[in-house]
Amino acid sequence: MQWGEKMNSQMKRGTLELCALSVVSRGDCYGYELVNQISKCMEITEGTIYPLMKRLKDSGLIDSYIVESNEGPPRKYYKLTEMGKEELLRLTKEWYDFEKSIERLLKGEFGENDG
Repeated sequence: MQWGEKMNSQMKRGTLELCALSVVSRGDCYGYELVNQISKCMEITEGTIYPLMKRLKDSGLIDSYIVESNEGPPRKYYKLTEMGKEELLRLTKEWYDFEKSIERLLKGEFGENDG
């Protein structure tokens, strides 16, 4: 089984925005490319990514533009806005803080009086 195939849907939902912003931060891309990149760590479909991208666009975190394609219909590309870059930094820090905290808990490193 590949990592992420049976990932809990709540866990997936909580990390998908971070994953999408991270992928788009490395270069403009269209929906199918996003799905392919994110699918390397969790199972998602195009039906999952497009509503997310609409929410991110409505929030001002990404922008989109159309590019004509020689291989079919025009493609909608997504790019990160300045606000999106700031949100990606915030979410990344939050992720690493969360990851460290969970790792400590799993290792039993929290004492009785730790909060």
